[in-house]
Amino acid sequence: MARGVKQRKLVSSTVGGRGSQRGSQKSRSQRSRPSVWRTLGWIAAFSGVSLVSAFAGMTFVLMSPFQGTNHRGQGDPSWLEMITRGLQYGMGRPVNLLVLGVDKVLDAPEGSAERFRGRTDTLLLARFNPENGTITVLSIPRDTRIEIPGYGIDKINAANVYGEVDLTVRVVSKTLNYTPIDRYIRIDTGAFRELVDLVGGVEVNVPKRMVYTDHTQKLYIDLQPGLQTLNGEQAEGFVRFRYDELGDIGRAQRQQMLIKALQKKLANPIMLTQLPKIYGVLRKYVDTDLTFAELMAIAQFSLRIEPDNLRLILLPGRFSESYWLPDYDRIDRVVAEHFSDHPSKLIDHTWRETSTLRIALQNASGSSEAAQDMADFLAHHGYTNVIISEEWYQQAPETEIVAQQGDIGAAQMIRSVLGMGRVSPNSTGVLSSDITIRIGRDWAAVLH
Repeated sequence: MARGVKQRKLVSSTVGGRGSQRGSQKSRSQRSRPSVWRTLGWIAAFSGVSLVSAFAGMTFVLMSPFQGTNHRGQGDPSWLEMITRGLQYGMGRPVNLLVLGVDKVLDAPEGSAERFRGRTDTLLLARFNPENGTITVLSIPRDTRIEIPGYGIDKINAANVYGEVDLTVRVVSKTLNYTPIDRYIRIDTGAFRELVDLVGGVEVNVPKRMVYTDHTQKLYIDLQPGLQTLNGEQAEGFVRFRYDELGDIGRAQRQQMLIKALQKKLANPIMLTQLPKIYGVLRKYVDTDLTFAELMAIAQFSLRIEPDNLRLILLPGRFSESYWLPDYDRIDRVVAEHFSDHPSKLIDHTWRETSTLRIALQNASGSSEAAQDMADFLAHHGYTNVIISEEWYQQAPETEIVAQQGDIGAAQMIRSVLGMGRVSPNSTGVLSSDITIRIGRDWAAVLH
């Protein structure tokens, strides 16, 4: 998939089989949308990206835009009526949704549009694909070094400050080989803290001691290592902490860990009782160009998705001083496999050859011999580009095969060779690897 091809139209004309033009070139910041639709937008991101479960779809459906009065002026429809209306919609093609978590603009008036004009603390591109029943979330590090038209070389998180959503969509699309971006959601980070508290916190295994103070963002982080339930303030600190050897990339990996934790927590049907409160919080914090019909299409799709079909990928690249430098060859492969309408025609499978596949081993088995034994086993099967990385911080009962660069096929091949383990479509492994194998006690048991 050659870079530099002619740029495709950023916005598709239909979502869920309905014709919906994005409109004129007028800046999105000048368009007015009902606050309830903004609320639905954040629910789309929060549910479709983080909570791929029955709860996710139900959240979409229940948050009908017909609040206050319906079209007949008869007051609020019942919950059952809203569900029935929502289930009338469907998704007819893949949709790419850009999710932007925006830093607090401390001097912005409460409720004003200015609060969405800060630097983007989180950038995610989520693809809802009804053709293969998956949701793919690409994490784009905020320190990614790119050229911003009219402003020169800078970190990608500055685009929202310089030109708001329009400019951010342009630079993200170009970085991803002109991948079309259909819709966007901007989220005030204040929503995250309140939502986690509403659901009773999330269970996370904190890998290390985390201490940091950011007075400008009023962020105070003080976390002990170990498995624990984090409240809203602690969870925000967990995902925003960046003062370790991995910097911004560690943040992106922890975001993926937290997405999984939220997905698990909110799969519990009892969380449905919190929907009215969640609605009250969300309506304050979101800016989006999603329409009601589009949201309902995403809703039904999310309702049918299996949790294992949520794929989390980190933008390929490498460190350089304070920047994350994109690896455009590998980005093109990720785009071809996960964000293209015709992936089978575009993917170069030569990078999956056994001799070139970069495999990292993390020992989480409790056996000192396990990593070397697996390295020898893989070498016997032709996988010679293997390194033994530092041990994982906690033991695991089952071997995990992490598709670090988004290559699910390669991870499945490794699983077939090992005869055990589970494939994890996320990027929480060793950064320089194509595949990271987190060796569990199941492999150690074979040794004895």
